Amino acid sequence: MVQSALADLDDFSVLQPETWLTRLRLPLNGPERDLLLRAWRVAAENYREERRLSGDLYLEHAVAVATVLAELGLDAETVAAALLHDLPELNPRAERLLRGRFGDAIADLVLGVCRMHGIGRLHDALTAEETRTEGLRKMLLAMARDVRVVFLALAERLHDMRTCRSLSGEVRARLAQETRDIYAPLANRLGIWQIKWELEDHAFHYLEPDTYKRLARRLAERRQDRERYIERVVTALQEALEQVGITADIQGRPKHLYSIHRKMQRKGLRLDELYDLRALRVLVESERECYSVLGVVHGLWKPIRGEFDDYIANPKENNYRSLHTAVIGPEGKSVEVQIRTQGMHREAELGIAAHWRYKEGGRQDAEFERKIAWLRQLLESPEGVEEPGDEDFLDRFKAEVFADRIYVLTPQGDVVDLPRGATALDFAYHIHTEVGHHCRGVRVDGRMVPLTRPLENGVQVEILTARDQRPSRDWLNPELGYLHTARARARVRAWFRQRDHDKNVAAGRQALEREFRRLGVEDVNIEELARRSRYSGLDAFLAALGRGEVTSGQVAGLIGDRLLPARPVRRPPARTGDAGAPRDGDITIHGVGSLLTRMARCCSPAPGDEITGFITRGQGVTIHRADCRDLARLVEQEPERIIDVHWSGDPERRYPVRIGLQTDALDRVLAGITRVVAGEDVRLAAVQSAEIEDGYSVTVTVEVLDVAQLSRLIGKLAGLSGADDVHRLG
Repeated sequence: MVQSALADLDDFSVLQPETWLTRLRLPLNGPERDLLLRAWRVAAENYREERRLSGDLYLEHAVAVATVLAELGLDAETVAAALLHDLPELNPRAERLLRGRFGDAIADLVLGVCRMHGIGRLHDALTAEETRTEGLRKMLLAMARDVRVVFLALAERLHDMRTCRSLSGEVRARLAQETRDIYAPLANRLGIWQIKWELEDHAFHYLEPDTYKRLARRLAERRQDRERYIERVVTALQEALEQVGITADIQGRPKHLYSIHRKMQRKGLRLDELYDLRALRVLVESERECYSVLGVVHGLWKPIRGEFDDYIANPKENNYRSLHTAVIGPEGKSVEVQIRTQGMHREAELGIAAHWRYKEGGRQDAEFERKIAWLRQLLESPEGVEEPGDEDFLDRFKAEVFADRIYVLTPQGDVVDLPRGATALDFAYHIHTEVGHHCRGVRVDGRMVPLTRPLENGVQVEILTARDQRPSRDWLNPELGYLHTARARARVRAWFRQRDHDKNVAAGRQALEREFRRLGVEDVNIEELARRSRYSGLDAFLAALGRGEVTSGQVAGLIGDRLLPARPVRRPPARTGDAGAPRDGDITIHGVGSLLTRMARCCSPAPGDEITGFITRGQGVTIHRADCRDLARLVEQEPERIIDVHWSGDPERRYPVRIGLQTDALDRVLAGITRVVAGEDVRLAAVQSAEIEDGYSVTVTVEVLDVAQLSRLIGKLAGLSGADDVHRLG
């Protein structure tokens, strides 16, 4: 039991911190012991005699939560945070107190638990629909910057369920429903079985009291009696295996009430038809030993007819492998026995047949499953960890594993899963293409925000639409930051592609002339430019430009030899193969690092083209041009496999250029220039200003990596308040 450190104390008021620490199973060094004593004293000073809605003292609740975490083997920082986790509720200056007395790590854990309390308000707005509660579980994990916050939230909820008897029936039912939908599945996914089964049984008790009591009465023996029975069975089997020279790890525990109830419902069985109320799991080293153990089990006890399954010779569809049998054990009681190798067990717990996957049911997110399996592997076998406070171990628990996704809410309470960095406009296109096309504004948590605002975990997003609203070509300009996801950009490009071709050609010509003026070039042969672009002709190139498929950065790349002076550069060593073909090393994949890449034959992307990646099955990432028709089809069919990529550049290659602008607010513009240049990783060589009739003329000399960066820099400088007529100087 996770409350053993308090189990033999009848009166909490006599418990002293030194006594409590002595009874904990957590190994503590001197500084850790001092930390927990300080946390107890600060908690006692602030909680005083204040009581929770359940009637329990705040301090009693805090110590109970801390004890649960200590019994799970969590580190001293987490246990200290548990003692202090209710301070923000009672002390408005709690954050300053925590950071000053205990440092940022413990303060962040405490504040993280406070954020978790909001999950209840979100849950109340939803139905019990599986997709929504699944989204809430993901959101709960993603909102926690440190996974230890989730452990804290689980331990707190466990004590809430233990002590909610005095609350009203309505409040108990709400807590129980949240517990069943959110907290118990989280404990299951993290492998914290002792919390999982207790949460489920408490929820079962309050949500279905009549069924709970009826089932409890029908189980003639108490749970403790069943546990003692299983201990005797384990001992008997262990001795029998030792006699035949088999070394095995035998685990056993009786099913809890909710698990029994669920199995009766799922299989339509009566209680007397269940043979696994008492179950053993035997782990050995080899497949041959599995069958040897089966022979020993059947030699000890009489097998029950029709209750043997060989999932080793005939694995389940999800590749689950194990031997299952049921026998009449001592005292005539049925016992289920599962026999598998250590490797089969690891695969069943962490692989495609993971236990929680077939227990919870429903469609699963493979990437999310991988992350949860990784966390559970850390929980079960933290190799190399000498003590719970090991910093490297705790760093591996950081929830940056979830940092590539965010979870936000619709006004109806649905949870939407988006890549981190996604904007409000990305959200609109995720909801529906037409919602994105007609989006005119957005409210986040009830407040109007720009369409370019990156969304954060847990916010509620409401899209405002107008019938006459249409996509803007600015939405496709990566420098302006309207869209982050390749899927949304593809939808906008498709909209422009469907518009009148002649209008696109005219708009493209205007855009090209505007870009020429901005970059300070003249007498450019646009037919040659179109041939360089790989489009079939000038009209096709101009139409693509008008639709937004060709960006200003790409135009700058096509006329790069007119923009940047020749300058010696450091070249990487030559590679074998076609010297003119793009290489794997030329591609950078956002947020992933090094992966196998290959160029798509359907569109043959080249440096300077806008590109997008598609994750294939077993062949790495295929690189397509952003305007590729095959890519558009893939975006529609499998949008979740689209990934952002870009051409890599040589960090030593820089080109000096001069940019001119005019302003009547010199100080503000100079400050803006410095900020923009710093944000673009551009080297600022010089800034000169001269007074003119209407204000000031400013010349900025910079060193850029390539023409795309130059174009992006000019675009951002043109967006500065007070900056006019921004263009490249000859």
